[in-house]
Formats: sequence, structure tokens, C-alpha cells
Amino acid sequence: MADVSMINDDEAARREVAAGMAEAAHAWFDTLDAEQRTIGQGAVPADNPSDNERRRWFYTPTDHGGLTIHQQRPAQQRAAMRLISTGLSPAAYVTVATIMGLENVLDYIEGFKASFSRERGRDPGMYYLRVFGEPGDEGLWGWRFGGHHVSLHNLVLDGVLVATTPCFLGANPAVSPLLGGAVNRPLARVEDLGRDLMRSLRPELTARAILLPKAPSDFVTVNLTYVTDGDGVFPLVGMYRAERFPDPVQQAQLKSLRDAIAEVTELSDADQQAVAYSMEPRGVPAAEFDAEQREMLRALLATYLDRAPAGVSPLHRYDDDAALDTVHFAWAGPTAPGEPHYYRVQGPRLLIEWDNTQDNANHGHSVWRDPLSDFGLDVLAQHRAAHHR
Repeated sequence: MADVSMINDDEAARREVAAGMAEAAHAWFDTLDAEQRTIGQGAVPADNPSDNERRRWFYTPTDHGGLTIHQQRPAQQRAAMRLISTGLSPAAYVTVATIMGLENVLDYIEGFKASFSRERGRDPGMYYLRVFGEPGDEGLWGWRFGGHHVSLHNLVLDGVLVATTPCFLGANPAVSPLLGGAVNRPLARVEDLGRDLMRSLRPELTARAILLPKAPSDFVTVNLTYVTDGDGVFPLVGMYRAERFPDPVQQAQLKSLRDAIAEVTELSDADQQAVAYSMEPRGVPAAEFDAEQREMLRALLATYLDRAPAGVSPLHRYDDDAALDTVHFAWAGPTAPGEPHYYRVQGPRLLIEWDNTQDNANHGHSVWRDPLSDFGLDVLAQHRAAHHR
């Protein structure tokens, strides 16, 4: 039995979700041929270097590792999407599906050009699924799904879902037109609630919440496996599986993109220090918020924590005022809509980051992490200690 601190009183729900995941994973396996399964199944999760691949994650349009949508027949794709849905709330699944569809929009915006050393650079078929280990109600197994602006990670121990982070969702474009004057904004509430909370603060709290008058070029902890004190903004070139693209033109284009972002959002050493991740939360604690601001913060938390299925989401923990008091909110950049900006929400076992800085502030990134248990690392360490004495 899994016996770790991060498993809350909702173990029954975590078991139910894990059972659904296992059934859907086996159903997907049953559709695959031997070659596909070799690509789609990875090593059993473990507290040793054999687990390094599972702990790699990306949100750029690179090889995320696993079997792509393109490599599967329609019935296999259906089974894959069914597995993915088991790890998400209904609203989160719709958001993920919408983000994947934005690849078609981005392809249109960029003129339908080949890029990233692929026939089609912006491609809704280039999302990767991999199951690690053998799904079941004993031992360790997990799964990962990712592609451009989606990265989902789940770990199951003895039939209990014990980890759901990192959980990344992005949108490019963050805003795009629909008929009748409507707009498509998959992460609208993620952005707007953060800004509304920031703009609601009284002046003395505003001064303490703002880490920097300008926003960093990306969220601070990017795709690091381990979050550590002092982590700062990472260069864009380092966020792809390959260190360099084989095509020198593509490599030059990536460097040009990085330089263009840096020109708009370049930070001095002092700026980097001001916005860097710290284990001691920065910004303003919710203990100093008024009642309305506390409810705004709870609503903002829901846009991240309710990505997990009902019963698994840890949102209910923040119904406890004492727990909410420990959550800090920080901001960087202007607060006017349409301006590049960044925010961070941080507390015990909680790290949330959002940025919308690139492409004229029409390119959003949002991530939910547990610095102590991303990828279930604390669970793996305890499992190893219990079984390898």
C-alpha cells in the first residue's frame, strides 16, 4: 500500500481514477502492434537513473518521447485520447483538445511553413503518449502526454494515483478571432483572474507583490526536472530535446527568435535575482488579503488544481483559511491588459507560474508544480527505502 504524506483523505477517489487509467492504458496497449508498443511503453518508474527519461519534460514543439498521434490509426488515437481523459477534469480535457487544435491556427498565422526539422512544424498530430511500466493495482506505473503547450504527468503506486505534476498548459495564440466578434481564449480565466487579483490590491500590497516592473521572457522554472532555490529564466535554445537542430537554417531561426524575445524582455542580473524562484515564497501572503481577494485567489487556484479529476484535485485544501493564508502571490510587468506580464502563486507543496510575454503578449504559459513531489519523486524515494533495505 502507498503510505505517503501527499496522499490526502481522498484515497478512494485516487484509487478510482487510477483504476480507470489502468483500464484505459491496457485498452490502448491492446490496439498497438509490437513496434508501436516498443515506442509507447517505457521503463518502470524507479528512484534511480533508469527513470531519467520519464522525468524529462518539454512544452516546446520538440520530441516529447513516446508514440505520436500521427503514428496511430484512428481507433488507436481514440484509445489514446480516452487514456488522456482519465487524468483530467472535463474542463481540462476540453482545454487540452483546444490547445492541440491551435496548432492549425498557428500554422495558418505563420504561413503554413515547414519548421523544426519536420514536414509540418505546427502539427496537431505531433503529441506524444508513453506509458511507463505495466498498468495495474500493484507496484509502480505512470504515463506522460505532451506536445507543443501540453505536458501531463501521472504516477500510480499500488493502485493509487500519487502524483499529477508537473501539469503544463499553454496557448499560442492566447487570443484568436471567432465568428460574430467572439474570441477563442483557452486560458482566459487563468490570465484574467491573476490580473484582477493584482489590480485589486491596495497600494502598499501592490508594491510588495511586484517583483519587477517588467516581465521575464518565460515562466521562471521552465522545464527543469528539479526546482531549486535561485532558478532563473532559462534560454529558449535549451528547451528542446536536441541541443541543436540538424538544419542550420532552423537553428538560426531559433536563435533569432530567442534574440527577439530577449530584446523585448531582457533582464539584468539584478532583475534576474528579483524574479528568480526561491523556496521562501515572494510577494504577498493571502493572510493579508480581504475576503473578496481571498475568493479571487481560490478561483485562480481552481484554474490550475481543477485540471485534475474530481476527488483528486487538491483545491479543497484551501477551503481551510489557515492553508490559504500561507499562499503567496507575486507579479512582474505591467497590469494593463495586452501588456507582457508574469505571476507566481506559491505555498507549501505548491508552485504556480503564468507568463504572457511572447508574440506581443499573445502567447501564454501556465504550469502547476509540487516542488517536493513532481513526477512523484518523494513517493519513489519512500518506496525504494521500504523495499530495498
